[in-house]
Amino acid sequence: MVLRRVGEPLAMEERREPEPGPSELIIRVEACGVCRTDLHVVDGELPNVRTPIVPGHEVVGRVERLGANVSGFAIGERVGAPWLGRACGRCPYCREGRENLCDFPEFNGYTRDGGYATHMVAEAAFAVRLADGDDAAATAPLLCAGLIGWRALKFAGSGKRVGLYGFGAAAHIIAQICRCEGREVYAFTRPGDVAAQGFARRLGAGWAGGSDQSPPAPLDAAILFAPVGALVPAALGATRKGGRVVCAGIHMSDIPSFPYQLLWEERQIVSVANLTRADAAEFFPAARAAEVKTEVARYPLAEANRALADLRHGRLQGAAVLEP
Repeated sequence: MVLRRVGEPLAMEERREPEPGPSELIIRVEACGVCRTDLHVVDGELPNVRTPIVPGHEVVGRVERLGANVSGFAIGERVGAPWLGRACGRCPYCREGRENLCDFPEFNGYTRDGGYATHMVAEAAFAVRLADGDDAAATAPLLCAGLIGWRALKFAGSGKRVGLYGFGAAAHIIAQICRCEGREVYAFTRPGDVAAQGFARRLGAGWAGGSDQSPPAPLDAAILFAPVGALVPAALGATRKGGRVVCAGIHMSDIPSFPYQLLWEERQIVSVANLTRADAAEFFPAARAAEVKTEVARYPLAEANRALADLRHGRLQGAAVLEP
């Protein structure tokens, strides 16, 4: 499924099976999650979208072919392809172990073709080994919603009371991690979204309400998964002295002006950008220890536009997943 022009629906194309480069492998796709970042790509909210492009960066599949210089992978082995498709390894950020900030990165489904397809080319060094027996569709959201949520939770610190603004794919995973770690989860949804609030409580939230409400206790940290800039001052107002607000999205509407009093007393606002291979090495064991269960809505590959529309209009609980 191909984005030929920004703002247009995806179109199905028949292509030859791709050839791997020397450092690449071919993945036969079993499932690909539909992420909010895919919406930002399709809608042109991210800069310099390369078209035509195959979206998708929550990819689970099997190794089908190996490039000439690839070792350490077996044909048929299950792997994942996340958002970060490649980092240069040479820029100052890469040398500091911060490949998520690489000056010359490649991103699956944005600057290189992703997983809305039956086959995908992936850089072998950035593929993630996955457990063989797990359900592919249930695993797919972990490749971005899970990884970004994990990185955001690390940035949030060790505080006990954590607010999650926007209870979608990432929040429904991280709420389960928080519960395993003994934290209290406060879930903020669209005002009046009773179904989403019930979903949050079912997954361990001790309190759930609208984003226009105040929690019953000050938050130690808040994580914003919803791409709504107006939630930043709201989250600051709900966070205790010395607390932190983490902006976890790759795109957000403008943050409105707010009084300095909301930031004062050593509150902080930080952002999370992309992910690293080290995040994956930490997260997947943590998710298994927490017995994370993803809630997914399954769609055939040909119905990618419907899946994107359902995500755009908030008609999902959990995550949408394409199955070729």
